[in-house]
Amino acid sequence: MSEGQNKGQLYGLGVGPGDPELMTLKALKLLEKADIVAFPTATGSKSNAKRTIEPYLTPRHELLPLIYPVTAGPVADTAAYLPLMKSFYDTSAQEIRAYLLKGKNVAIICAGDPFVFGSYMYWHVRLSCEFETIVVPGVSSILAAPVQLGMPLCHREDVVSIIPATLSEEDLVHHLKQCTSAVIMKLGRTFPKVVSALKKADLLEKAHYVERATMENQRIVPVKDVDPQDVAYFSLIVIPCETPE
Repeated sequence: MSEGQNKGQLYGLGVGPGDPELMTLKALKLLEKADIVAFPTATGSKSNAKRTIEPYLTPRHELLPLIYPVTAGPVADTAAYLPLMKSFYDTSAQEIRAYLLKGKNVAIICAGDPFVFGSYMYWHVRLSCEFETIVVPGVSSILAAPVQLGMPLCHREDVVSIIPATLSEEDLVHHLKQCTSAVIMKLGRTFPKVVSALKKADLLEKAHYVERATMENQRIVPVKDVDPQDVAYFSLIVIPCETPE
């Protein structure tokens, strides 16, 4: 078969925050059509996205783990991090491309939503210009966490900020003071800095820590009660809006 004939389709599937029942019908439909199911994962750990879709996998699905060369950690703060990750996305995109050229439909699954802090977007920019592509939005933890918390995130004229905790403490304080409510992502080793910023913005008492939203081992506690040494990768902080009347 020559290149350009009978190419497979590329699917970027948002599979939600962890509860398999929160996958959309469209994502399930396209997962059924996929020949190859690709998923990003770290060495020695189980992919949360893969765990979410396991109830829907069949023997005909061929699994393709996309193993990160490095994840969050000290290396992420060095000049080597971005070139290392770019090389990973370039190489793994070529691996996916080979399947697509053979006429295989490839689904790249993504926890949460593909275009909201989702790894899928890096393969999308490398492959969607060449192959027919369908991207399916998913329920982001940004939306799931306030629901699990039982507190609305915004209403009426509220301004919501989605803030990466990797910003400097000064920038965190600035953004926290500008918004009505917020979700802070990318916790872990950044947690002590975030707590300090919340104190300076006078928001610590309003801040809630949500870990593994919608999963069986979900945990919700006030941020002030969290041990900085016990902050999971799949966690975020929610600062809800004032209670609507």
